Amino acid sequence: MAAKIKILLAEDERMLSEILCDTLRDRDFEVQAVYDGEEALERVRTESFDVIVTDVMMPRMDGFTLAKQLRKAGYQTPILFLTARSATEDVVKGFEVGGNDFLKKPFALDELIVRLRALAGRIQPREERSTYQIGRYTFDPHHNSLTLEQEQITLAARETAVLLHLCRQMGQTVEATTLLCELWGDDNFFNLRSLNVYISRLRRHLAADPQVEIVNLRGVGYCLRG
Repeated sequence: MAAKIKILLAEDERMLSEILCDTLRDRDFEVQAVYDGEEALERVRTESFDVIVTDVMMPRMDGFTLAKQLRKAGYQTPILFLTARSATEDVVKGFEVGGNDFLKKPFALDELIVRLRALAGRIQPREERSTYQIGRYTFDPHHNSLTLEQEQITLAARETAVLLHLCRQMGQTVEATTLLCELWGDDNFFNLRSLNVYISRLRRHLAADPQVEIVNLRGVGYCLRG
Protein backbone atom coordinates (compact mmCIF):
# COMPACT_ATOMS: atom_id res chain seq x y z
CA MET A 1 0.00 0.00 0.00
CA ALA A 2 1.32 3.45 -0.93
CA ALA A 3 2.26 5.74 1.93
CA LYS A 4 -0.28 8.41 2.82
CA ILE A 5 0.47 11.96 1.71
CA LYS A 6 1.53 13.84 4.82
CA ILE A 7 0.17 17.38 5.12
CA LEU A 8 0.99 20.17 7.57
CA LEU A 9 -1.99 22.54 7.80
CA ALA A 10 -1.33 25.99 9.28
CA GLU A 11 -4.70 27.70 9.69
CA ASP A 12 -5.70 29.81 12.70
CA GLU A 13 -9.44 29.65 11.95
CA ARG A 14 -10.22 26.59 14.09
CA MET A 15 -13.53 25.65 12.52
CA LEU A 16 -12.07 25.74 9.00
CA SER A 17 -9.02 23.82 10.18
CA GLU A 18 -11.19 21.09 11.68
CA ILE A 19 -13.28 20.79 8.51
CA LEU A 20 -10.18 20.56 6.34
CA CYS A 21 -8.53 18.00 8.60
CA ASP A 22 -11.61 15.79 8.70
CA THR A 23 -12.09 15.97 4.94
CA LEU A 24 -8.47 15.24 4.13
CA ARG A 25 -8.29 12.34 6.56
CA ASP A 26 -11.44 10.90 4.98
CA ARG A 27 -9.60 11.08 1.63
CA ASP A 28 -6.69 9.12 3.11
CA PHE A 29 -4.29 11.99 3.78
CA GLU A 30 -2.28 12.20 7.00
CA VAL A 31 -2.78 15.67 8.45
CA GLN A 32 -1.28 17.65 11.31
CA ALA A 33 -2.82 21.00 12.22
CA VAL A 34 -1.10 24.03 13.75
CA TYR A 35 -2.59 27.45 14.35
CA ASP A 36 0.15 30.01 13.72
CA GLY A 37 3.30 30.46 11.64
CA GLU A 38 5.82 29.99 14.42
CA GLU A 39 4.26 26.69 15.45
CA ALA A 40 4.35 25.57 11.81
CA LEU A 41 8.04 26.47 11.52
CA GLU A 42 8.91 24.47 14.63
CA ARG A 43 6.89 21.47 13.41
CA VAL A 44 8.72 21.41 10.07
CA ARG A 45 12.05 21.48 11.89
CA THR A 46 11.17 18.26 13.72
CA GLU A 47 9.14 16.31 11.14
CA SER A 48 9.01 15.87 7.38
CA PHE A 49 5.91 16.63 5.30
CA ASP A 50 4.94 16.12 1.66
CA VAL A 51 3.05 19.44 1.38
CA ILE A 52 2.60 22.48 3.63
CA VAL A 53 -0.75 24.28 3.44
CA THR A 54 -0.67 27.68 5.11
CA ASP A 55 -3.01 30.63 5.39
CA VAL A 56 -1.36 33.91 4.42
CA MET A 57 -2.79 35.81 7.38
CA MET A 58 -1.83 34.16 10.68
CA PRO A 59 -0.78 35.30 14.15
CA ARG A 60 2.84 35.37 15.33
CA MET A 61 4.17 34.71 11.79
CA ASP A 62 2.28 35.15 8.52
CA GLY A 63 2.37 32.60 5.72
CA PHE A 64 4.73 34.59 3.49
CA THR A 65 7.27 34.93 6.31
CA LEU A 66 6.91 31.24 7.10
CA ALA A 67 7.66 30.30 3.49
CA LYS A 68 10.62 32.68 3.35
CA GLN A 69 12.09 31.24 6.55
CA LEU A 70 11.66 27.66 5.32
CA ARG A 71 13.32 28.35 1.97
CA LYS A 72 16.15 30.25 3.65
CA ALA A 73 16.76 27.21 5.84
CA GLY A 74 16.87 24.94 2.79
CA TYR A 75 13.49 23.21 3.07
CA GLN A 76 12.05 22.46 -0.39
CA THR A 77 8.66 21.05 0.70
CA PRO A 78 5.91 22.33 -1.66
CA ILE A 79 3.88 25.17 -0.11
CA LEU A 80 0.27 25.99 -0.96
CA PHE A 81 -1.11 29.32 0.27
CA LEU A 82 -4.73 29.72 1.33
CA THR A 83 -5.71 33.35 1.00
CA ALA A 84 -8.57 35.79 0.70
CA ARG A 85 -6.20 38.10 -1.18
CA SER A 86 -5.80 37.84 -4.96
CA ALA A 87 -4.06 41.06 -6.01
CA THR A 88 -1.27 40.43 -8.51
CA GLU A 89 1.39 41.82 -6.17
CA ASP A 90 0.33 39.42 -3.41
CA VAL A 91 0.53 36.42 -5.72
CA VAL A 92 3.91 37.51 -7.09
CA LYS A 93 5.21 38.00 -3.54
CA GLY A 94 4.00 34.52 -2.59
CA PHE A 95 5.92 32.94 -5.44
CA GLU A 96 8.97 35.10 -4.73
CA VAL A 97 9.25 33.80 -1.17
CA GLY A 98 9.08 30.21 -2.40
CA GLY A 99 5.39 29.30 -2.60
CA ASN A 100 4.24 26.77 -5.18
CA ASP A 101 0.51 27.39 -5.46
CA PHE A 102 -2.36 29.65 -4.33
CA LEU A 103 -5.96 28.81 -3.52
CA LYS A 104 -8.36 31.71 -2.95
CA LYS A 105 -10.98 31.51 -0.23
CA PRO A 106 -13.70 30.38 -0.43
CA PHE A 107 -12.64 27.26 -2.34
CA ALA A 108 -14.04 23.86 -3.20
CA LEU A 109 -12.59 21.05 -1.10
CA ASP A 110 -12.22 18.86 -4.18
CA GLU A 111 -10.06 21.54 -5.79
CA LEU A 112 -7.80 21.64 -2.72
CA ILE A 113 -7.42 17.86 -2.84
CA VAL A 114 -6.51 17.88 -6.55
CA ARG A 115 -3.88 20.55 -5.95
CA LEU A 116 -2.41 18.74 -2.95
CA ARG A 117 -2.03 15.53 -4.90
CA ALA A 118 -0.44 17.41 -7.78
CA LEU A 119 2.09 19.08 -5.46
CA ALA A 120 2.89 15.87 -3.60
CA GLY A 121 3.23 13.92 -6.83
CA ARG A 122 5.66 16.21 -8.56
CA ILE A 123 8.84 14.60 -9.83
CA GLN A 124 11.64 15.03 -7.34
CA PRO A 125 14.39 17.37 -8.49
CA ARG A 126 16.93 15.62 -10.65
CA GLU A 127 20.58 15.67 -9.68
CA GLU A 128 21.76 19.03 -10.98
CA ARG A 129 25.10 20.18 -12.17
CA SER A 130 26.68 22.36 -9.52
CA THR A 131 26.79 25.37 -11.86
CA TYR A 132 25.76 26.45 -15.36
CA GLN A 133 27.69 28.82 -17.60
CA ILE A 134 25.48 31.43 -19.28
CA GLY A 135 27.76 33.59 -21.40
CA ARG A 136 30.05 35.28 -18.88
CA TYR A 137 27.70 34.50 -15.99
CA THR A 138 27.99 31.54 -13.63
CA PHE A 139 24.61 30.33 -12.42
CA ASP A 140 24.50 28.32 -9.20
CA PRO A 141 20.96 26.94 -8.75
CA HIS A 142 21.80 25.41 -5.37
CA HIS A 143 22.62 28.84 -3.91
CA ASN A 144 20.20 30.96 -5.99
CA SER A 145 23.04 33.03 -7.40
CA LEU A 146 24.31 34.56 -10.64
CA THR A 147 27.94 35.67 -10.69
CA LEU A 148 29.65 37.91 -13.24
CA GLU A 149 33.31 38.41 -12.46
CA GLN A 150 33.27 39.48 -8.79
CA GLU A 151 29.65 40.65 -8.67
CA GLN A 152 27.06 38.22 -7.32
CA ILE A 153 23.30 38.55 -7.71
CA THR A 154 21.00 36.68 -5.33
CA LEU A 155 17.94 35.36 -7.14
CA ALA A 156 14.46 34.80 -5.76
CA ALA A 157 13.46 31.15 -5.54
CA ARG A 158 11.05 31.47 -8.46
CA GLU A 159 13.68 33.23 -10.60
CA THR A 160 16.05 30.34 -9.94
CA ALA A 161 13.42 27.78 -10.88
CA VAL A 162 12.58 29.50 -14.19
CA LEU A 163 16.23 30.05 -15.11
CA LEU A 164 17.08 26.45 -14.27
CA HIS A 165 14.43 25.15 -16.66
CA LEU A 166 15.82 27.40 -19.40
CA CYS A 167 19.41 26.31 -18.68
CA ARG A 168 18.49 22.63 -18.94
CA GLN A 169 17.47 23.28 -22.54
CA MET A 170 19.96 26.00 -23.44
CA GLY A 171 19.45 27.10 -27.03
CA GLN A 172 16.11 25.32 -27.30
CA THR A 173 12.60 26.63 -26.89
CA VAL A 174 10.91 25.84 -23.58
CA GLU A 175 7.15 26.06 -23.94
CA ALA A 176 5.45 28.52 -21.60
CA THR A 177 2.84 25.87 -20.86
CA THR A 178 5.58 23.52 -19.63
CA LEU A 179 7.03 26.16 -17.30
CA LEU A 180 3.63 27.09 -15.93
CA CYS A 181 2.46 23.54 -15.31
CA GLU A 182 5.71 22.43 -13.69
CA LEU A 183 6.34 25.53 -11.56
CA TRP A 184 2.86 26.99 -10.98
CA GLY A 185 0.72 23.88 -11.41
CA ASP A 186 -1.61 25.63 -13.88
CA ASP A 187 -1.12 27.39 -17.22
CA ASN A 188 -3.90 29.95 -16.77
CA PHE A 189 -3.60 33.57 -17.91
CA PHE A 190 -3.03 34.89 -14.38
CA ASN A 191 -0.01 32.61 -13.88
CA LEU A 192 1.29 33.54 -17.35
CA ARG A 193 1.40 37.17 -16.24
CA SER A 194 3.49 36.14 -13.23
CA LEU A 195 5.86 34.16 -15.48
CA ASN A 196 6.32 37.22 -17.70
CA VAL A 197 7.30 39.26 -14.62
CA TYR A 198 10.05 36.76 -13.76
CA ILE A 199 11.30 36.60 -17.35
CA SER A 200 11.63 40.41 -17.32
CA ARG A 201 13.57 40.29 -14.05
CA LEU A 202 15.92 37.61 -15.36
CA ARG A 203 16.58 39.69 -18.47
CA ARG A 204 17.60 42.61 -16.24
CA HIS A 205 19.89 40.36 -14.19
CA LEU A 206 21.58 39.09 -17.38
CA ALA A 207 21.78 42.46 -19.14
CA ALA A 208 25.50 43.05 -18.47
CA ASP A 209 26.46 40.43 -21.07
CA PRO A 210 25.04 41.40 -24.49
CA GLN A 211 25.66 37.88 -25.79
CA VAL A 212 23.05 36.51 -23.38
CA GLU A 213 19.37 36.83 -24.22
CA ILE A 214 16.05 35.24 -23.37
CA VAL A 215 14.13 35.17 -26.63
CA ASN A 216 10.34 35.25 -26.52
CA LEU A 217 8.71 33.14 -29.22
CA ARG A 218 5.26 34.67 -29.09
CA GLY A 219 2.56 32.16 -28.31
CA VAL A 220 5.09 29.36 -27.80
CA GLY A 221 7.65 29.98 -25.07
CA TYR A 222 11.19 31.13 -24.31
CA CYS A 223 14.71 30.29 -25.45
CA LEU A 224 17.88 31.10 -23.46
CA ARG A 225 20.91 31.88 -25.61
CA GLY A 226 24.36 32.70 -24.36
